[in-house]
This record gives sequence, C-alpha cells and structure tokens, in this order.
Amino acid sequence: QVQLVESGGGLVQAGGSLRLSCAASGRTFSSYVMGWFRQAPGKEREFVAGITRSGGNTYYADSVKGRFTISRDNGKNTVYLQMTSLKPEDTAVYYCAGGRVVQSTERPWDYWGQGTQVTVSS
Repeated sequence: QVQLVESGGGLVQAGGSLRLSCAASGRTFSSYVMGWFRQAPGKEREFVAGITRSGGNTYYADSVKGRFTISRDNGKNTVYLQMTSLKPEDTAVYYCAGGRVVQSTERPWDYWGQGTQVTVSS
C-alpha cells in the first residue's frame, strides 16, 4: 500500500511558476512509475506528466510540454512537478498517482493522492 500526499499548490499570476511535491509513504516508492493528473471544474481528469521508476524517461501532455517538468527523488520518496509560464487554463486540482506503467488514462494507476489546488489568475 502506498499513500500519496501532494503539496505546493496555491494562487499564482499568469506567467508565474509553482513547484508541486508528492510525498509517498512506504519503502517501495522506487518500484512505481509516477504521474501527475489534473482536473479543472466541469472537466474530466487529464494526464499531465509521467516518469519511469529510475526517472530516466518522462512523458508530457502536449498542453504542458516545454513548460512543466516532472522529476523524482527516490531517496526522499518524492515526485515533483515544476510548472513555469503558467496560464489561466492550467487552473485545476492536481493529483499525484503511482502505478506500474505510465499511461495517459486514469484506470491503470493504482494509487492516488488527495489533490492540491492550483489557481492561475490572468
């Protein structure tokens, strides 16, 4: 069992930056691929970024490519999402997820955090 706790959300102006963190419990963190999803009001949850177990490969949604960076520190059981050049359309609740394969759909992911709100003002 893995528990995920996100932090780092908040209110930021358009063009600004935020770094989200997701701390995982347990000693098996490095055995999971990790990802970030987001859900805006009235919309379905969507894939944002994913990272493999060693961090050697990363994957991004087209909407965030070049602006967001996912990384992980297996020694700290933490995955990060550095967000730059933020836009109002990035406003959403951001969720951390853990699983066995990086997938852009929700179903294959085994563990989810509670989410952290990111609001980008124009």
